[in-house]
Amino acid sequence: MNGDVVIGGMKNAVTPILAATLLCSEPCVIRNVPRLSDVERMLDILRSLGAAVEWTGDHEVTVDTRRADIASIDARAVKSMRSSILLLGALLSRFHRVELPEPGGCIIGNRPIDDHLFALEALGAKIVKEDNLYRLSADKLKGTSILPVFSVTATENAIMAAVLAEGRTVINLAAAEPHVGDLAGFLNAAGARIGGAGTHTIVIDGVKKLKGAVHTVIPDQIEVGTFAVLGAVTKGTLNIRGIRPEHLDIILLQLKRAGVRYEIAKDSLVVGSQSSLRSFRLQTLPYPGFPTDLQAPFGVLATQCGGPTLIQDPMYEGRLGYINELIKMGANAVICDPHRVLITGPTPLYGTEIRGLDLRAGATLVIAGLIAQGETVLHGAEVIDRGYEDLDGRLAAVGADIARTA
Repeated sequence: MNGDVVIGGMKNAVTPILAATLLCSEPCVIRNVPRLSDVERMLDILRSLGAAVEWTGDHEVTVDTRRADIASIDARAVKSMRSSILLLGALLSRFHRVELPEPGGCIIGNRPIDDHLFALEALGAKIVKEDNLYRLSADKLKGTSILPVFSVTATENAIMAAVLAEGRTVINLAAAEPHVGDLAGFLNAAGARIGGAGTHTIVIDGVKKLKGAVHTVIPDQIEVGTFAVLGAVTKGTLNIRGIRPEHLDIILLQLKRAGVRYEIAKDSLVVGSQSSLRSFRLQTLPYPGFPTDLQAPFGVLATQCGGPTLIQDPMYEGRLGYINELIKMGANAVICDPHRVLITGPTPLYGTEIRGLDLRAGATLVIAGLIAQGETVLHGAEVIDRGYEDLDGRLAAVGADIARTA
């Protein structure tokens, strides 16, 4: 692959920010919003609540939630997407009574919401669960000390619940991912008082009211890593534009360990032609550790590296499902247990019929298909649209022979 790729706004940043507009007493303008199915679903949920939502540019959306009404929420839409869990904190803070089904999403393993519930309960919520339905109530939320144990979405829910709570909230062992900081940046622009975002201790002093805000979503570090792997295995030169280098430290280090040659020029990452790739060890960890969402793309990278690569992902027991699809294509890989895989390379891959399984696996298998000999047919490719805008069109623009057939 050769050419320029422009990185879009981060999916994992924009969904909590859209949820947080429910806390604002004026319209909000959110820029650099990727056109993704998960984003559209979140906007549909806001519309079902009675919010006025308008795309005011290709990647700009204006949201006015002043007329939102909890009674009209689309429960089916909530159940269809995992990111809807991010509505809990904002809805509880805004309406004091919330009734939501357990969210859906990609099938990548057990994803309990206990940390979310513990955080909201610490702030004063009463919680009742009946079957798959959660009922939360709180006449008043009060600041306290919370321990969400590095959970990103639980940290974000705690932040949204705490910004209008009475008094000070301290979130210890908070997630430090860039998108947590982006949510805090949006809320601070709207009048919140949040300090420490981007560290493992976040301090929030509750305010009585939030105004509107204009905010630009950060670029997607997961897209950067995905396209960097693509550039490395296709032996072309990709100019990946619109990056934030400070968010990429561990990703760049892992690329370097694998022998991937790259250069950073201002806000661009240039991945050049590779002479040889070498095996590596990888373990996913909370930020600033290696992100679990890039484990699968680095798995296909490992098939082209010389020697054995051990990858460990302790978070989800279903994350390695894509390995079986790579094996169908000729990869030499052994799943040691639900959290570890040993991949030995380099091995040629061969086109065949495979299935996308989940968002990150789908993008990974597209990369595998682009370096495979012969034709690859990826079924269930629509799952990719949850996190990558127009992936097939952007790949075609840099030389990929790719077409969507349905």
